[in-house]
Amino acid sequence: MKITEIKATPVNIPLEPGYLWSVGVNRGFAKTIVEVFTDEGIVGIGEAPSHEHAQLIDDFVTPSLLGADPYDVSECERLCLPEWQSARNLGDNSLTRAFGGVEIALWDIKAKALGLPLAHLLGGAVQGSVEFSEYFTYLEPTSGDGSVRSVEEVVDYCLRQREEHGSTIFEGKVGFVDAATDIRTITALREALGNEAVIRLDANYGWSLSTARQIIRELEPLNIANIEDPVIGYENMARLRQHTSVPFSTHELDLPHAVAVGAPDAFVANIAVLGGIGATLRFAHACDVMGRDFWFYSGDSGVMTTAYIHLTAALPSIRLPHQSLMRWQTMDVIEGGPLRPRNNVLPVPEGPGLGINIDPDRLAECHRHYLTHGPLASMSKKENGTYHRLPRY
Repeated sequence: MKITEIKATPVNIPLEPGYLWSVGVNRGFAKTIVEVFTDEGIVGIGEAPSHEHAQLIDDFVTPSLLGADPYDVSECERLCLPEWQSARNLGDNSLTRAFGGVEIALWDIKAKALGLPLAHLLGGAVQGSVEFSEYFTYLEPTSGDGSVRSVEEVVDYCLRQREEHGSTIFEGKVGFVDAATDIRTITALREALGNEAVIRLDANYGWSLSTARQIIRELEPLNIANIEDPVIGYENMARLRQHTSVPFSTHELDLPHAVAVGAPDAFVANIAVLGGIGATLRFAHACDVMGRDFWFYSGDSGVMTTAYIHLTAALPSIRLPHQSLMRWQTMDVIEGGPLRPRNNVLPVPEGPGLGINIDPDRLAECHRHYLTHGPLASMSKKENGTYHRLPRY
């Protein structure tokens, strides 16, 4: 089998309503959908974490892989990427992330050719469904439900998710309002949801070290399952660790540093950001050996989310729920998307490969949205009331 064509399509994945976090408001994400074509008619699909990766794939990855064997993922990686020492010296891993999106498609091709679900190719599914959290924060007004802009409205929103979707796992943005409001919100949520609900927090570096100490001291009795990026830097997290047993997680992927200083306790990542499925397997195993947890974040199309599901099904060490913004996604590129968890879970697809299909009309719609509106990204409010774009990657 030979690779005959690679198509990289930048798309927008809009969110409605937009949500508030520590640096402004987020109304969606810009991604690159990857399709790898072969001379045997099998097409693999993948996803790169930024719209900017489409150009890198066109300029560097595709010329290197035309005619290559998609079964030989290691050789494809060697053809596309420099030695890791060179990448580290250059301080630029954008090509690794671009290749990571293509690499997912290579695994999809292999599993399709064998007639197996991807999880089976990775060692076999040890579970039939995978857990995801709901998200809560302040929300912009919509034509339907209205805004969520108070402690009471956040509580009502979470109760509604439990009633309508069976949700009992919640993760929420903090650090974008004052400390007293953060404390009141989480206290009210625990009282309303009961002790059986899982509550995780995501501060996005919104707290100073002193503020984090104050807030966590108040939240300690509320059985908080995890706080993501409570303060900036591993050293500050290690200082904060001296004052609490609440686990911390981060998007900064430096396992040796975490082990050396004693914090954080978990990593939250994206398959392509790590360089693909093979690299993610290695990173997840290393985390397990070193006593660190690992899960995936959200804000992706159904392609990446489904890849998360297959990896989780095949890796018992990934034991905690993944993040999910899927409830707010209005568009997707796959048939049947956007995905919507029920009773906290999504099933593992049983078809060959990823077990999903690109919907050409939906892919075109998401691409048109990108061309019309520009790449969606987080927006930070300026003093004059206008917004400027913040890059996610």
